Amino acid sequence: MFTGIIEQTGTLVSLTDRGGVRRITVKAPGIASRLREGDSLGVSGVCLTALDPDPTYFHADLAQETLDRTSLGSLAPGANVNLELPTTAGSPLGGHIVQGHVDGTGVLTALDPVIPESSPQFHRETTDWTLKVRVPENLRQWMVHKGSVAVEGISLTIATVISDEIAIAILPLTYWRTNLHTLAIGAPVNIEADVLVKLAAMQMQSAKKSEFDLTAAWLVANGY
Repeated sequence: MFTGIIEQTGTLVSLTDRGGVRRITVKAPGIASRLREGDSLGVSGVCLTALDPDPTYFHADLAQETLDRTSLGSLAPGANVNLELPTTAGSPLGGHIVQGHVDGTGVLTALDPVIPESSPQFHRETTDWTLKVRVPENLRQWMVHKGSVAVEGISLTIATVISDEIAIAILPLTYWRTNLHTLAIGAPVNIEADVLVKLAAMQMQSAKKSEFDLTAAWLVANGY
């Protein structure tokens, strides 16, 4: 389990096909030296298994499901990826519960400074930003005003939901510490909805179905 608090970014070195899977190599001095073979880690929101780690690099295999559902398979060498190690038991939950099970990819539609760049008060290193992401239709039911969402593995709070788009306030620390400042408009971004929102939605749907699903067994049990 993760909390969406990114520890550092790494650099994608290569993607190679290996008999049905695609292997990525990531340069990540710092985190790589703390990994052992088989450890889990979050890579831009995707829970992967570390292979052949050394003090500078680690590798991970991407199954077809990962390639289909996330953006990792479409990245080019040199791309920055967000990295997070799993949360240990008893650690503070600084963000929210993030499983590393990406629900799908959205599209980055805007990342604008709150203060216009033409303003004398604008300073790129200290300004806040507004991130906007177009969300696939099948994920929109879980986008909740003031609810949590993981974008590229980053624990964020949804400020507004308008039609097919969510807007999120980004602090300078988040902007610079993660890969957000390296992404171009139109880039795919990994989205994981809040698991608590998904569970609540499933329970509501189950209750609604059991309440209104008229069956022969229900009629017999109720004396009809």
